[in-house]
Amino acid sequence: MVSSFFIYALLASASFVSSRPLSRTRSTATTKRQAQIFALKDYADFQISTGVAGDALARAEAVFKTPLDGVDLSTVSDEDLDNLNTMRGAASKFETTDFNPAIKAATGEEADALQRGKIANKVLKNLGSVMVASIKASKDASGFTATITEETAKMNKNAATDKADAGKALATVRYLQLF
Repeated sequence: MVSSFFIYALLASASFVSSRPLSRTRSTATTKRQAQIFALKDYADFQISTGVAGDALARAEAVFKTPLDGVDLSTVSDEDLDNLNTMRGAASKFETTDFNPAIKAATGEEADALQRGKIANKVLKNLGSVMVASIKASKDASGFTATITEETAKMNKNAATDKADAGKALATVRYLQLF
């Protein structure tokens, strides 16, 4: 009888042990990556052309770089890359279709503030291009080094212009201020 009880107890404890979850086999980077999907946003929800000049690079990094901190770029999903590229494209399009005509139509301080807003937008667009090219390069190194170098140089030039105007008002095209 004691031996039967012992066998039942042994079987019960064996099933309890086997039902425990296995230790994590995923790295913390993989876990972080799964938790951070690069969500697609409308331009009005991520634009950085309002406020004051001087910190456009930090603001652009918050949009395009920080969400990917600690992530092996070669593991970025096609969907995340498409979202990032779509947002980068929106910043680029907004520059040509909205900022340029608004600057041309404005005068004085309004034109200057719009120009500073456009510079902040350029920093955003350039960093988006750097991140897209960096992700693509991590998956296939051919042909992206020149793009990364070129866009980084443009971004640094625009960030320096933004920093030189630190504290001055930025402006964006009016319809964004309605949102």
